[in-house]
Amino acid sequence: MSTNVAVIRFPGTNCEFDVVEVVQHLGASAEIVFHDEPSLGNADAVVVAGGFAHGDYLRPGAIARFSPVMDAVAAFAQEGGPVVGICNGFQVLTEAHLLPGALQKNAGLKFRCGFTDLRVESSNSVLTSAVTPGDILSIPINHFEGNYTCSLETLAELQSEDRILFRYVTNPNGSMDDIAGICNEGRNVVGLMPHPERACHDLLGSHDGINLMQSLLNAAGLSSVQGPS
Repeated sequence: MSTNVAVIRFPGTNCEFDVVEVVQHLGASAEIVFHDEPSLGNADAVVVAGGFAHGDYLRPGAIARFSPVMDAVAAFAQEGGPVVGICNGFQVLTEAHLLPGALQKNAGLKFRCGFTDLRVESSNSVLTSAVTPGDILSIPINHFEGNYTCSLETLAELQSEDRILFRYVTNPNGSMDDIAGICNEGRNVVGLMPHPERACHDLLGSHDGINLMQSLLNAAGLSSVQGPS
């Protein structure tokens, strides 16, 4: 039976089909689940895709957190299911309190778009099991509010519990401690601002995201996947 990834779509989401394409390329199936659905169906993993949920009119993710599907996502995560939020999806997960901290406007109030180098800090998560600490990945960013912040107490917890998964080699947005991605205590919920789904083909400038997406599918139960083409 094929591994199935539920890709959450809110009004304003614009990266859901990128995620679907990569998941299918790796040999799994993907189903787009609209924000007003109360169930994830037969999902083995969940991706909260990037974009501008509800236009980011209040603040990114603040309205999306109240969508019916988020109750299902929270229950799935509570049961240990792998959940990844990318860019706007990361913002949604923090607003829904599935991850600590918050994303604020970039330093200098500048929109940042382009490739950035990430350093892998931990391989102990549903998104990083197929990479090695110290690996440098070239992954694109595309955000205005990607500046991660949290209390000093939370930062100390993230550091001591090995929950900072990625750091920027050169910080593009002012994020505290150069943080680009984190996980929850159970290590099954991950949020990151860069877009690994946009770095899975050489024609797009990098395939450094392929092992991250492979990690997610492995966590969801897919034992054998194809390599990049």
